[in-house]
Amino acid sequence: MDNGVLFLTFLLAHFVAGAYSTTFTFTNKCNYTVWAGTLSGSGSPPLSQTGFQLNQGVSTSLAAPVGWSGRFWGRTHCSSDSAGKFKCATGDCGKGSIPCSGAGAIPPATLVEFTLGKNGGQDFYDTSLVDGYNLPFSVGPQGGTGNCRTSGCPSDLNAVCPPELQLTGSNGSIIGCKSACEAFGDPKYCCTGDYGSPTTCKPTNYSKIFKKACPLAYSYAYDDASSTFTCTGANYALTFCP
Repeated sequence: MDNGVLFLTFLLAHFVAGAYSTTFTFTNKCNYTVWAGTLSGSGSPPLSQTGFQLNQGVSTSLAAPVGWSGRFWGRTHCSSDSAGKFKCATGDCGKGSIPCSGAGAIPPATLVEFTLGKNGGQDFYDTSLVDGYNLPFSVGPQGGTGNCRTSGCPSDLNAVCPPELQLTGSNGSIIGCKSACEAFGDPKYCCTGDYGSPTTCKPTNYSKIFKKACPLAYSYAYDDASSTFTCTGANYALTFCP
């Protein structure tokens, strides 16, 4: 094999290693518009869109490369002011625009988190209420092998949110449910300080409300056993208000 062929073989292998292998399809089944947000984890490239509008009944897809990690969420009650600054009442990323451009969700927000496998390895995914809740959100593998379960928080947690955790909109309606950590800043709710380990940070009355409403989602920082799922070689359907 001559040097030219060797070089082309190297380029092809490099391309395949960085190829886009997983498709995320977002669908809005809510009876209102949702603005999706995406944030890549450390060392992962941003996806082609870091924020986009999804009208009721609309779907759109994004491709992610091998080994990508990051999170997705929905923003609600969004509008632009007279100066063109975009802002949302829940899940806002603070950029003043529809793209989040490297910024995450301001709590409370329902999060879906992914770490995609490398070299045929497993994908890991979960739905997290550690930063609170703003709307129902589910994640369902399409194809793939292994214990590929649908996860998420399809329930209306706002309907059972305790008054002290409620985020209300301009008309007084409940539009989000804060985590106890955000609401009170107490280490026992935040799993910090003396509570910064699985042995010292346990479920609280507040996290139990979240877990009862959404048993497949993270209700607090160390809620791993029943909240993290795996699948190999799948694409994923992400649905707001499933």
